[in-house]
Amino acid sequence: MKLPVIKHLTSFIEENDQDFVLETIETLEALTEVPSLKDEELDVIGELISNMYGAIEVDKMIKEGTPKKEALNNFMQRVLGSIDK
Repeated sequence: MKLPVIKHLTSFIEENDQDFVLETIETLEALTEVPSLKDEELDVIGELISNMYGAIEVDKMIKEGTPKKEALNNFMQRVLGSIDK
């Protein structure tokens, strides 16, 4: 996951609507079923999907009252903490 991408997507959600990102996730997930995709292409799609889910999670924290910067930092700490385990 890349914090700058998640931050940008979070801003996109704030300016537009979360539904755009959810529909994009659904589209990308459908693309993963294409049998001719290479592993590298699947990795890129997976990275995009995980960043989008991250942005949705950050947006949820912001809507619950967490300041944006704190929500981003808390999310990334959770991600890094789960990687260390």
